[in-house]
Amino acid sequence: MNVVTRAVRSFGQFWWEFLIGDAPELFAATVVVVVLAILLRHHRDVAYVVVPLTTIVLLVASTLRAARRSRRGS
Repeated sequence: MNVVTRAVRSFGQFWWEFLIGDAPELFAATVVVVVLAILLRHHRDVAYVVVPLTTIVLLVASTLRAARRSRRGS
């Protein structure tokens, strides 16, 4: 492997670990919330309700999933 290829691969691995890391569901949830906000940008009244509720639901789901995983590991 040449130097450029190795540098690009290392850069990609850094960002993958930084963004995805141990909780890929949080990255996916973030993408969902951002896309939802973009889609609702012209409907602010709806967005003020839907985006925070979606965020709360996704965070609760992630927390429950992590709690379930930790109970299995104990």
